[in-house]
Amino acid sequence: MTQVITQTPTQPAYVIDEMISAKSIAARIEDLAKIIQTEFKDTNKLIVVGLLRGSFVFIADLVRELDLPVEVDFLEASSYGDGMESSREVRILKDLRGQIEGRDVLVVEDIVDTGHTLHQVIDMLNTRKPSKLKSIALLDKPTRREVDMKADWIGFVIPDEFVVGYGIDYAQRNRNLPFIGKVRFT
Repeated sequence: MTQVITQTPTQPAYVIDEMISAKSIAARIEDLAKIIQTEFKDTNKLIVVGLLRGSFVFIADLVRELDLPVEVDFLEASSYGDGMESSREVRILKDLRGQIEGRDVLVVEDIVDTGHTLHQVIDMLNTRKPSKLKSIALLDKPTRREVDMKADWIGFVIPDEFVVGYGIDYAQRNRNLPFIGKVRFT
């Protein structure tokens, strides 16, 4: 179990306990890529939409495993700010650069918690009339769900713990950890 002790002038000291190893993440992404390739086998180009910022590591590893023609675009949505609790108010900070009408689209999310962000993003993208719209999340916390929303594919179901690593942050820190870790305040 890896522990990283960290502290900033504005946050209390905390320890990060490894929850999901880098090796487990890589193996699961391989499995998910095979499922996605089957789902989109007839596509002429899959538009992979990463929800920034937390999904950037996941999306990079996922698209490298896909044996499909892909285009990558990003959407930045926020409901957390620097806190540990969702505000439930989803703000779109950066919209897609390209058009998705009539195209195959895969939305890539880091974690589905309350479900508000993914629900609102999927609703918004559906109004743009994609040919097919699917979603994938690296992590899912079903015990926290407030909105009836589930990604089409899930990497790992986790308990109600605050996690960081593999692109997921706490106040813009710890994104660079190669594993998913549980935050424990000391």
